[in-house]
Amino acid sequence: MNHAFPCGTLPLDFVGTLRARRNAEPMEKLASPELLDDWFLESGMLDLASRASEADLAIALELREAIYCLVAARIEGRPMPAEAVAEVNLQAAGLPVTVRLGPDGATRTGTAVQGLAALAREAVEIIGGDEAALLRECARPECTQVYLDRSRGHRRDWCAMRTCGNRVKAAAYRARQHSTKS
Repeated sequence: MNHAFPCGTLPLDFVGTLRARRNAEPMEKLASPELLDDWFLESGMLDLASRASEADLAIALELREAIYCLVAARIEGRPMPAEAVAEVNLQAAGLPVTVRLGPDGATRTGTAVQGLAALAREAVEIIGGDEAALLRECARPECTQVYLDRSRGHRRDWCAMRTCGNRVKAAAYRARQHSTKS
């Protein structure tokens, strides 16, 4: 598996395909059209590879950055940048993924652009709806994953306990152990 889905919200997990955004050299998880195809398959959005092209990849990266820009604006309480709004709306207007019922159940097929349209539509629902108030960015300095904080007190600090939460808690424990030995 090439991709991670820590927050369970596909448009926000898609934003996370650029890891460690604040680092001097972030890690690009969508470095090729094949990796974009893998993302769609691993996320369950498509059941068959879309055969993405370089042009599809360029559109995907633009959409990803537009979604991140809008999420960051909502988190920080700033107005949403017009260019990012236009990009997300443009992609959201695209054709939907094809869903067909067959003897083995439902099958989802489509092009990369159709998959991106589905992501854009879901992003519009999140960013433009009530859930926008739940948008957060992981507090672990090396992580920039965005997520919806659906915890009871809305005080969750990291994207996922099994990754960033465990790392932060383990580092704090090691620091406490080191300070008591000194």
